[in-house]
This record gives sequence, C-alpha cells and structure tokens, in this order.
Amino acid sequence: MAFPHPPNGTITTTTTTTTKSITPSELRREFSHHDPTIARINNGSFGCCPATIIAAQQRHQLLFLCQPDNFYFNILKPSILQTRRLIQTLINADHPDEVSIVDNATTAAAVVLQHTTWSFFSSIFQPGDAVLMLHYAYGAVKKSVQAYVTRAGGQVIEVHLPFPVKSSFDIVSEFQKALQIGKANGRKIRLAVIDHITSMPCVTIPVKELVRMCRDEGVDRIFIDGAHAIGNIDIDVKDIGADFYTSNLHKWLFCPPSAAFLYCKMSDELSDLHHPVVSHEYGNGLAMESAWIGTRDYSAQLVLPEVLEFVSRFDGGIEGIMKRNHDTVVEMAEMLINSWGTELGAPPEMCPSMAMVGLPACLGIKSDSDALKLRKHLRECFKVEVPIYYRAPLEAEVDPISGYARISHQVYNVIEDYYRFRDAVNKLVEDGFTCSLLSK
Repeated sequence: MAFPHPPNGTITTTTTTTTKSITPSELRREFSHHDPTIARINNGSFGCCPATIIAAQQRHQLLFLCQPDNFYFNILKPSILQTRRLIQTLINADHPDEVSIVDNATTAAAVVLQHTTWSFFSSIFQPGDAVLMLHYAYGAVKKSVQAYVTRAGGQVIEVHLPFPVKSSFDIVSEFQKALQIGKANGRKIRLAVIDHITSMPCVTIPVKELVRMCRDEGVDRIFIDGAHAIGNIDIDVKDIGADFYTSNLHKWLFCPPSAAFLYCKMSDELSDLHHPVVSHEYGNGLAMESAWIGTRDYSAQLVLPEVLEFVSRFDGGIEGIMKRNHDTVVEMAEMLINSWGTELGAPPEMCPSMAMVGLPACLGIKSDSDALKLRKHLRECFKVEVPIYYRAPLEAEVDPISGYARISHQVYNVIEDYYRFRDAVNKLVEDGFTCSLLSK
C-alpha cells in the first residue's frame, strides 16, 4: 500500500476553485453511507459528513500513521493554523490568535467556565456573584456551570423563556427581568451564557440585542454558545460583540466529529485562558494549547479546506445552503402542522435550519419519559429519526400541545422523509395510540 507523501511535507488543498455544480446523483453518492431505510430528519444532533470529506479525513489520518514524527513536527501546527485562519474569515474575527480549535462546544464552555472559576478563587469575583444563563441552555453546559461556578461559590440565575415563542420581544423581556434579579441586593453578574440557537426547544435567539443589554447592565463577560450556528446562520463576532463565541464544525458545516472553534476577543483581562487538558503547549496561549492536547486523532480539525471546496459546489455556496435549508424546513414544518392541526413552536423567522412542530395532543405526551419513548417508537416501528420535546402544560390550559418534534433539513434530505413522519403520526392518531400504551 502506498502512503501519501506530499513533496513538501504538508497537505496541499484547493479551496473554492470548483466551478461545476453538484448534481443530484453526486449528492446521493456523497451521503450513500447513510442508512437508506431511515428518514433522518435530525441533523441537529450529530450533523453529517459527505464521502469526499471522510476521504479527506482518512488522508490526514494516514499522514500521521505513516510517519507520526513528521506529522507532529511539520504538518499538524501549520494545518491547524490554516483552519484557524479560515474560521477567522468565516466569523469576521480580527486575528487568527482569537480563534482556537477544540473538540466541541462543551470543551469550549469548559475553557470559559474554568477561567470564571479561577476568578472566584483569586478573589477577582466574590462569593455570591452570579452567572446568568438561559433555562433552555444545552444540558451539558448547564451541568458545566454547576460543576465550575456553583462549586466556586457563584450563584446561577436562569432566564425562563416562554415556549412556544411568539416573537423576539418575548425573549428580550424575560432576559431583562433576569438581569434585574441577578443584580438584586448589590450582586454582580460576572458572566452571561447565551445560546445563539437553543437546542431543545429550538429557537434562534436575538443575541446581538441581549449582548447590548448585558453591556448596559455591567455584566463582566459574555459567552455565546452557538453550537448549532456555523453553517446554519450567519456569524459576525465583531457585530455580536461578545467576549467568547463557540460553534461546532461537525453539526452544520460538514466536518467529521469532533471539531469546533472557540473565539476569544483580544483582551489583556482575558489573556489567561487555558485548555482544561494541560499538555506540552501550556503557557503558549489558548490557541497553541488547544492545538496539541496529547496524542489523539486531530484529522477532523484539519479538513475545513476540503469542506469549503465541497460547499462551493452548491448554488450560492454556504449562504445558498443555509437559505435553502431554512426555507425548506419551514415549508415542511407548515406542511406537518397543517396535516395535524397543530402549531409551530416559533415564528418562521426565528427558525434556523430546524423547526419545532407541535404534535397532536391526543398522543398523550405527559413527560420527558413519554417523549423519549415516542421517539424510540417512531425509530423502531416507522424508521423515522426525530427528537421529541415535552412541554409541561400551563395552568388552566385545555387540551394543550405538550409534545413538539424538532425537525431538521440538510442537503441530503428529501421531501419523502417528512411525508413518512407525517404519515406515521397520522397512523398513530387513527389507531388511537397514546404514549401510555408504551409504558405497558
């Protein structure tokens, strides 16, 4: 077997020079490794990776395996730097040193929260000072806040957002209330953790407006968790104005798992950030620390040049993909609610490439457990993969919609995926199914 050996010891790639548009048959081949029996309308959880990117990843893996020392000394650092520079351009950062490549958004949260914890331990922050976060923050991030901040003596203020959401004003109003609660009795809010797109339920948050409110109220630092954002919606970190921003490259930007970036705005105060895994690069800046955390597979973090070449084959590039994904998921969501007589969980303009779709109340979704069991039932009996969200009814609600499905649209999806989901739910309704039957 001949192993790849570029003449100069580095991987050379073309970026966005392809002019031939991808054909339907080529698109099907790119995702032919997907299970063809499953209507996979859940890109939001794990993303997807085209065959050409998998092949590119394997080339990087072989470069390491055939000569690890050469890869470590001559290839890895310049390749990671190339990824950082591409991300810098995509998110409009000022300098590549503001961009670190990490495994995922959860790792990025650990970097920021670890720094916050040391601020408590060094008495820069005082016991009782607060961290503000959304009630719908991602579960792992909420637990990270507890693990770092609560144990260091900080308090956590949760912003309880309404759902279904009727407008951005609903979110802004509740956030303002939480800011005032956080500042009560002279307490200081040291960090705000704000999702750009909440995971479950899924809503696009008006982050720029919330960042401005935080600045006006004297919040020290602002961390935007955009785990679902890059490749899904536009990101301009300078326009948003937060101190930190993270997003996964493997959810909506076609990279293999796992790869993400953490943006940290240049600041003397924030210069003492460290990766939670301490390795040989400790003390050389977060970007360098993140680029080497010990022997592992870094290949998922190196394929961004090939990803950008892949997306350039679509009409309008990544911007065209994002627009078509949004338009189609809204169209499919409206088709589903019209069939079931339900409602969307958020206005179309607040849906990214995902949408929350109300399920018929007669399905009897009465708990998180019911939602999980119904999801399993749809997967095993109808070959539909879609997350289900349980919404606790409000007081005095009559026959409320207590279950919502989060549907996604990515380039590999076809309209039959959503028809299968529609027909599966209609069949359950016709058969008099309720989630209580699954308990038996």
